[in-house]
Amino acid sequence: MKYNVTINSILNVNEIPEYWNEQDYLKLLEIFNFPNPQTIAKENLLEYLKMAITDEEPTDAAVILLTYKLSEELNEGQISQISNDMLLDKVCEEYPEIDLHEPLFHINQLLYLAYNGKFPNATATILNCEIIADNEDDKSDLGNEQILKILAQGLGESALLKRLFPEQLSGNKPFPEANDIVWGLESLGSNQYKLITSEYWLSKSDFDKGEYQADIVFEEELEEE
Repeated sequence: MKYNVTINSILNVNEIPEYWNEQDYLKLLEIFNFPNPQTIAKENLLEYLKMAITDEEPTDAAVILLTYKLSEELNEGQISQISNDMLLDKVCEEYPEIDLHEPLFHINQLLYLAYNGKFPNATATILNCEIIADNEDDKSDLGNEQILKILAQGLGESALLKRLFPEQLSGNKPFPEANDIVWGLESLGSNQYKLITSEYWLSKSDFDKGEYQADIVFEEELEEE
């Protein structure tokens, strides 16, 4: 399948506000023992939460946030280790379980903003692109695996995504990791797509083409051969 691709914009951000919601802020304020959080105007909840976080030692605050978000995925020993590692390294990029990169990013960035840079600053990528299929009858929206395979053909050879997953991107192996690499994918209509991921996986400098044609082999096509 062939696609004509135009990269419209690549934006680097250090937070994605939609991840944490009002209920998260209220629950966390309670966990941090902030008095009467229900009386706080919702537009001020985040600022009060930052203050509550900084009343704790950095590693203790990290343990609280990690436990709140990841207690079902991590045991106490892992949480304790990560809480210490987060002060030194971008654990949200280096942790071996890719499915935890997204929540670790959001936890890291909340701590980074609260402690005014005491934690390393990680970055997410918001990419907007136009992808038009050569086959005019193909009106289907693209999924995580498909869009990564398409975007990969605009990347330079040194891009981490191409170096770690060459066989998956070429269609020679299944690519379940795509669902963890892509944090958000939205079809905006008129062949426009918005993708959110870590800068670790896709950065502006990774692309050596702004417009190109991608020729993709999908897994279902391999199964038919």
